[in-house]
Amino acid sequence: MGLFQHLFGIGQDFAGWAPLGLSAFLFYITLVVFIHEMGHFLMARAFGAQVDVFSVGFGPEIFGFNDKRGTRWKLSWIPVGGYVKFAGDADAASTPDRAAVQATEAERTRMMVFRPVHQRALVAAAGPLANFALAILLFWGLFLYAGKSELAPVIGHVGKGSAAEAAGIRPGDRVTSIDGTAITSFDQLPEIIRSSSGETLTVGLMRGGKGLALQVAPRKERIRNEVGEMMEVPVIGVQPSADAAIITTRYNVFQAFGAACGRTWDIVRLSLTGIGQLITGRASLDQLHGPVGIAQITRKVALWGILPFISLIAVLSVSIGLINLFPIPLLDGGHLLYYACEAVLGRPLGERVQDVGFRFGLVLVLGLMLLATWNDIARLNLF
Repeated sequence: MGLFQHLFGIGQDFAGWAPLGLSAFLFYITLVVFIHEMGHFLMARAFGAQVDVFSVGFGPEIFGFNDKRGTRWKLSWIPVGGYVKFAGDADAASTPDRAAVQATEAERTRMMVFRPVHQRALVAAAGPLANFALAILLFWGLFLYAGKSELAPVIGHVGKGSAAEAAGIRPGDRVTSIDGTAITSFDQLPEIIRSSSGETLTVGLMRGGKGLALQVAPRKERIRNEVGEMMEVPVIGVQPSADAAIITTRYNVFQAFGAACGRTWDIVRLSLTGIGQLITGRASLDQLHGPVGIAQITRKVALWGILPFISLIAVLSVSIGLINLFPIPLLDGGHLLYYACEAVLGRPLGERVQDVGFRFGLVLVLGLMLLATWNDIARLNLF
């Protein structure tokens, strides 16, 4: 009876989640994957290569059509990615078809595998770059429409027994810098502190018109983040002042574009810092999110409104673009690694080496996806 009630409760939660959560997730993943694959597609077409398949999603086809140049455009059932398959490819991972060596000279001119190495590298890089371009475009529009609102970095509350109290931070202090990084918004504090992995920070303050520099050692605590998940992260135990000014900056077209590029770069920089901490063991692997966790987040952010949802799409687009640049065979970065080796050696890597690399990449990617999904299930009540 207990198991039945639990499963019934999950069914009820799913019924409540699906109308907005499922539609928000499918919209996000379809848009971001489509833009990514369109980057590959357009660059390949620019070089005159034949594209056999353009798929959003994996697995069996839901529906599709053929264009006048012989490309099959299709939507597939598993919405966690997509692919562009070129003439001369053996599969969706763009591994070369060994039978392509028997192609005629005319057929080879249409196959990506026989294009110059710099063209193949540009095609591989075009997908992640398209994701960065999408993020910049979305942030650009947001900054033009709404500007940028920031809460002044004034301390309103210092937790009793917290790292901030131990360091001597007081209510009313204005944070001016952390480890040399200028602070203009309170929102910068948690981002920088979380990326510190608990290492001691030099915090610059203004107190009564005088500048101070205090050494603060963040402590790891379990807190609930913006979307309701419990996470163990470094904190110093401060909250913003209720009286702190909200500063709204308005941008012209060029300023908004610069701010959009800056925001995109900040996401890349913080992501790389976090990944470095995961690799070195300074951060826990339970921070990884999989499809279930991302679906949960998209629903919660969609409830906040269209502007936060657009901002989330931009952030996730940067993340997908960055992940695909990692030098892991099977990802775009793995292809770029192979092409770099080919450029140095003057010939492609051997088929055996490439096959082993692709299999290793497949195992690694699937393993990370399983780990992230397990984290989602352990961290959330599934829905």
